[in-house]
Amino acid sequence: MTPDKIKKLLMFLVPIAIICIAAGIFLFDRNNELTTVGPQGEIAQGETDSAKWAAFYPVHWDSYQTNLENDAKPSHFEGREYLQTIYAGFGFAKEYNEPRSHLYTIEDVKAIDPARKKAGASCITCKSTQVPALMEKYGADYYLMSFDEIIGEVTEPIGCLDCHDPQTMELRLSRPALIEALERQGRDIDKITTQEMRSLVCAQCHVTYYFEPGSKEIVFPWDKGTTAEQILAYYDEEDFSEWTHADAGTGLVKPRHAEYETFMGSTHQTAGLSCADCHMPYTKIGNKKISSHEWQSPLNNIEESCTTCHRNGTQWLKGRVETIQNQVKTTQDMAGWAVVEAINELKLSREAGVDEAKLQEAMKLHRKAQWYLDFVAVTNGYGFHNPTETLTNLAVAIESAHQSAELSREARLK
Repeated sequence: MTPDKIKKLLMFLVPIAIICIAAGIFLFDRNNELTTVGPQGEIAQGETDSAKWAAFYPVHWDSYQTNLENDAKPSHFEGREYLQTIYAGFGFAKEYNEPRSHLYTIEDVKAIDPARKKAGASCITCKSTQVPALMEKYGADYYLMSFDEIIGEVTEPIGCLDCHDPQTMELRLSRPALIEALERQGRDIDKITTQEMRSLVCAQCHVTYYFEPGSKEIVFPWDKGTTAEQILAYYDEEDFSEWTHADAGTGLVKPRHAEYETFMGSTHQTAGLSCADCHMPYTKIGNKKISSHEWQSPLNNIEESCTTCHRNGTQWLKGRVETIQNQVKTTQDMAGWAVVEAINELKLSREAGVDEAKLQEAMKLHRKAQWYLDFVAVTNGYGFHNPTETLTNLAVAIESAHQSAELSREARLK
């Protein structure tokens, strides 16, 4: 091309490029691929309405909106009827449904059975981008407010502000309970790597916790560690129970969706992977590559979530997952009915009047068995987050339940 032709071409292209850049229409990246540019401006600090972020990140917003399609809400009791028996005397026995996607959190928490709302304002702590501001507004009184007192101020479901700084888009922690738990472990929050943050933003909610007696503040019981064994040891040392079982008379604690704790120490976690690597894999939409904001099972987008590391083929991978989950489901059911047997034997012994020492030992074993079972039962993935740890927990549950039932029978015979 002659110098005159180059000059004329530049005179034509440069003004167009300037107009496009100013309008935020498009640019070419260093690989000569067309890439869209968002509108110029700034997201307000503390913007709780995720729709306001959409103008700046339209492709991410579209991905986030696909979560509306995940609207199934089956009961946890379907195919696991033993759960209602083990929760007797607690609100979860009244109703315990699988969660829908993050976009339905406000709608779903309003619809739960009143027996599940006794925790008050704490029920919505993981349900809305507006919660941190409400905590700041009410201080310690936030946790003491009733469900009905607080729910009228909540309109926005889980969204962008829960995980991102609106100015930098860097991942951030917005929930005090997680920050406090990490600090008690001696962690420096400012030195957490981005890769670890890709799991910790999930750990703000996908964890087990309890309500501190008196203040009702949410606490993560990680002071001894994050395994089922370490958490139960923490509760036992504190002599803490959340309720007394209606039939067995045992003081019990309730695990909640311990996805993060189960993931810790797993094959994937020790290999350096995060929750987002599998549940928010990088995906190409048009000419843009983004981290998917459609939170779902990796099996639904296995090409992006699994085959980037595994070269065994999608059918082999699906078969492997199915094998693990079938093993866990079968073993979990065995543990479930073993715990029910322990409960029934304890009920008979309490009604008959037996040696109190043996009865207390049987209750202690029931508490242990139910904890290990429930730690698995309430966690998503049917064991795939950590198959070895999951099956070990269920083995402990089965053995402890059988020991409890046997002790109860011995107490009655004597």
